[in-house]
Amino acid sequence: MADLVSGGAEEMVKYAIKTIKNGLEFGSTLQTGIETVKALSPLLEKIKSSTSNDLLDRPRDEDIVRLETKIRGIEELVEKSKKIKRTWWKSFSFPRYQAKLQEKDEDFQRHLAVHVQMMIFAKVTEISEILMNMKNLGQNQNRGLCGAPVAPHCMGMDDLLTQVKIEMMKKGVSVRVLTGLGGSGKTTLAKKLCSDPEIKGKFGGNIFFVTVSKTPDLKIVAQTLFEHCRREVPKFQNDEDTINQLELLLKEVGSNPILLVLDDVWPGSESLVEKFKFEMPDYKILVTSRDAFTRFGTPCKLDPLDHDHAVSLFHHFAELDDSSSSYMHYKNLVHEIVKGCKGSPLALQVIGGSLCQQPFEKWQSMMEFFQNKSILESKSYFPNNTPDTDLLGRLQESLDSLENNNKKNCFIDIGLFPDDQGIPVTVLIDMWTTLYNLDEDGKEAMAIVHDLKTRNLINVITTRKVATETDMYYNSRYVMMHDLLRDLAILQSKGKPFEQRKRLIIHLNGDDRPDWWIGSNQQGMISRVHSFVTGLFIKQKQLKVAACILSISTDETFSSDWCDMQPDEAKVLILNLRSDNYSLPDFTKKMSKLEVLIVTNYGFHCSELTKFELLGFLSNLKRIRLEKVSVPRLCILKNLQKLSLHMCNTKNAFESCSIQISDVMPNLVELSIDYCKDLIKLPDGFCNITKLKKLSITNCHNLSAMPQDIKNMVDLEVLRLCSCSDLKEMPEFVAGLNKLRCLDISDCVSLPKLPDDIGHLQKLEKLSMKGCSELSVLPDSVIYFGNLNHEMHVICDEEGVALWEQYPNIPNIKIYKAEVEINLNWLHGTRS
Repeated sequence: MADLVSGGAEEMVKYAIKTIKNGLEFGSTLQTGIETVKALSPLLEKIKSSTSNDLLDRPRDEDIVRLETKIRGIEELVEKSKKIKRTWWKSFSFPRYQAKLQEKDEDFQRHLAVHVQMMIFAKVTEISEILMNMKNLGQNQNRGLCGAPVAPHCMGMDDLLTQVKIEMMKKGVSVRVLTGLGGSGKTTLAKKLCSDPEIKGKFGGNIFFVTVSKTPDLKIVAQTLFEHCRREVPKFQNDEDTINQLELLLKEVGSNPILLVLDDVWPGSESLVEKFKFEMPDYKILVTSRDAFTRFGTPCKLDPLDHDHAVSLFHHFAELDDSSSSYMHYKNLVHEIVKGCKGSPLALQVIGGSLCQQPFEKWQSMMEFFQNKSILESKSYFPNNTPDTDLLGRLQESLDSLENNNKKNCFIDIGLFPDDQGIPVTVLIDMWTTLYNLDEDGKEAMAIVHDLKTRNLINVITTRKVATETDMYYNSRYVMMHDLLRDLAILQSKGKPFEQRKRLIIHLNGDDRPDWWIGSNQQGMISRVHSFVTGLFIKQKQLKVAACILSISTDETFSSDWCDMQPDEAKVLILNLRSDNYSLPDFTKKMSKLEVLIVTNYGFHCSELTKFELLGFLSNLKRIRLEKVSVPRLCILKNLQKLSLHMCNTKNAFESCSIQISDVMPNLVELSIDYCKDLIKLPDGFCNITKLKKLSITNCHNLSAMPQDIKNMVDLEVLRLCSCSDLKEMPEFVAGLNKLRCLDISDCVSLPKLPDDIGHLQKLEKLSMKGCSELSVLPDSVIYFGNLNHEMHVICDEEGVALWEQYPNIPNIKIYKAEVEINLNWLHGTRS
């Protein structure tokens, strides 16, 4: 019993000592709990208040609840303990609360050591996954940045690659633009450049490749650059701050040369490129874009591949071995299919890849498809095309990026003409001035031409430089459109039934006719038979179409069998011929709204054009352009304002006319006659067309003299007689031409003298007289040019300069020496 008591007393003493010890420790433990609550409570509120979009900052909800429970438990116990500490008579409770505080503290430490660490690990894993997803997303959407990309497979681009590489290897700051159609291989070539050993040797790790995309975000691009350089991404305040921070970054890493590739910069984003221009030694920017961005200099243009390179690229994607015996069965198919791809690297990739390891029948089916349709209509073969492989979608994006409907409509209009043929810019001006209410001089139309060229939607060929931009003389300029783009233009009109289309394109070959044409003729025949049998007049049923533009193309064997069409809304009629004899359609006289007629013969000989008298029924007809046709006797065209004759026979029109030409075309404002070899003199009464403002007679080598009464044309502003090699006589007096601004007699090699009173042309602004080798003296009246109220430009060659040097003191005269032009492009203008 005593032992029991003794043992119990000993245990009580130990318990008392432990109690006293715990009581003494209570204060410090309580203070630790207070500091823990103070530190963690604000942090918990910050975590809870973060938005759900802060994916990298906010833990999961269950982790927040668990952490909050632990902190709130400590907080409640601390509040109770603080009350006990203020009441001294409850000091015996100190050990119990101290034990609870210590237990809470140990439990919280375990939570921090295990759960929170796991939460951090999970968050790190989540961050890694997000970054990986962002990387994958960037690869899928062509966004993001990397160093020198892996060299892609490309063929037929070596010359252009070398050209771009030379530019990048030069010293100094520069921006170069690599331009081309969607799917033409711009990105491929840029990546190939970045992988080039010489480029990598020069720029090392400072090669940055950023895909900008359609809706560029400057901050995202800058952020990507910072991340690639392994720098902490600053918080950008605005675009200006972003550029400043980015400049500091590039200068920091720019002790070595820097190459920045801005890939897929969309039209209208020139200002974005400008923001990346910094004054740094050996800092290069390469821009790839569908727009030429001419403000950065002459671009490097990617044209469609030629046939041989296209075949090689197709072989690669189709995995063909042309050395194998089985290849002989595919050889002809390969060449036909490659032709259908129209030189597009993207098309070759898609088509070649789709035929890889496919049976022979699949190849035959593809070839037959291309014999009847455009590759842009191949969606049935590739219904699951991605945006990166959808050629039609890529080209359509370029068209949709045009700022206004006029530009888009003008692009579609170019598809109305035959493929592989240059379209005279003057033809387009005539059309667009009428259809879209553009200015008569063609300035607005030419602005559209330049914009389409800049977007790589057309090419413009200047056959011979006979005038400057300010002259607004466009006879030597032609528009060319690639086959793919022509197909794109034609597809825009195919969405509706033919009788409802705004543009109606009709191809007539031999005796073949469209189904709707045959149906209309059959209905007409039935009507005529019924009328004959019954003895009653029944009007033949006519095919009514709503087209505003009607384009009809025929081949050499066309039989002039016309459908009785009723194109009541047509304002423009385009006739593309290849036959030696051609009559205007009978329905022409019903085209009451017709304002523009364009007749072009693409055959070898001039085509005999009959039924020209039908045009006399058209009171709204204002513009006629005839090319390579024998112009018949003119009918009265009272409202005609512009007549253009190119490579035509004019004898019947000008010499056999029974009435004066001034009575035939009394309101003519502009006459252009070009390459008409049978023109010897202008028709009688010509100078009585007093409303004429522009007269251009060019390359008419048999024209020998101009009429003496030309001074009667008091409204004449432009007289252009260039390259009339047999012209020996100008009028003696021209002082009546009080409004003449431009006189061009360039390359009139037989002209011995100028009009005696030429110096009295007080409105003259430009006199072009280069190549006038027979001119040996200027008339004394040139001294009166000193009385001009404006500056006059004289363009001449060395001999001409010497003539004007004899009159050194004439004010207001600026003499310009013409450059010698060595150019055979002009042969395009004399196509046979």
